[in-house]
Amino acid sequence: MVLRGIALSIALLVSSQAFAAETYTLKFATLLPTGTAWSNILTDWVKEVEQKSQGQLKFKMYSGGVMGDEPDVIRKIRKGQLHGGMFTGYGIGRIYSPARVLEVPFLFKDTGESDYVRDALMPDFETGFKENGFELLGWPEVGFIHFFSQNKIESLEDMRKSRIWLWQGDPLGEAFFKASNISPVPLSIIDVFPQLSAKHGSIDTVYVSTFGAIALQWHTNLKYGSNIPVTNAIGGLVVSNVFFDKLPEDLQQLLKTTGKAMSDKIRKNARFENERSKNLLKRYGISFLWDWNDKEMQEFLTIRDNAAEQLEKTNYIPAVFFNKARDYLKKYHDTQATKK
Repeated sequence: MVLRGIALSIALLVSSQAFAAETYTLKFATLLPTGTAWSNILTDWVKEVEQKSQGQLKFKMYSGGVMGDEPDVIRKIRKGQLHGGMFTGYGIGRIYSPARVLEVPFLFKDTGESDYVRDALMPDFETGFKENGFELLGWPEVGFIHFFSQNKIESLEDMRKSRIWLWQGDPLGEAFFKASNISPVPLSIIDVFPQLSAKHGSIDTVYVSTFGAIALQWHTNLKYGSNIPVTNAIGGLVVSNVFFDKLPEDLQQLLKTTGKAMSDKIRKNARFENERSKNLLKRYGISFLWDWNDKEMQEFLTIRDNAAEQLEKTNYIPAVFFNKARDYLKKYHDTQATKK
């Protein structure tokens, strides 16, 4: 009886050790090239999770677009070939498109406005991601987007004459360009640099953050940038529910707490790096032009509203989210007014 009890205890101990030693490998992809400030923050996060999980949660990283454009990565996540990634708004739109209300051009004038509205809408976003098969771990930020070109662009008419890139398959970009009466050139983001570099490439104009222009090396083939940004581009850190739900609760919480902290760090760093990068681009010889006047701004706002109407009709961004964003924006302005 004693021997049987000892044998049972050993069996339970071995079983417990085997369970404790179970590991999980999170296959993670991003367009971020290695060696940038943001990719370094991402690398630190990976090390932190692996250390704090005592090796139970490991990462297999695929950086620099080696797994393809963002739609490719999302398809691979849905098939179980990958488990998570860090995406721009373009990729986010493939998961939960209403979140891209935060990227509607000329909706926000500064980060104070966008931060307030984003935080207010975050519960809706988290629920929407979950219902579409993803756990939203964090909300990094790409930053304010500028037009860049090989030719001077100082008016909407100049833009209409340009061979401007459209991120292929992006409904928000399509709606904005259609409302602007601009005929863009659809390309995967992976094809942008080769086309900018080619002697007779298909594009001469792009839209990207100042930091992104340097990180992606697009700036080496550009000469001009719009001084005023168009929109504040969002980002998202996600993992599939299929993978997330397999994890023990402590590892789930570890991913969520550290993922949010890392995303907040990238968002803060993005604002610093984008400002720094704008100064660097000037030193590299890029001229920032086109401070549009009141008449041009009103034209842009009309274009924005027409694009928003199209996005509402297709339900890419339902009207309820436009209404919520405007209501929260008004609350923000009211709050700021009472502080003065």
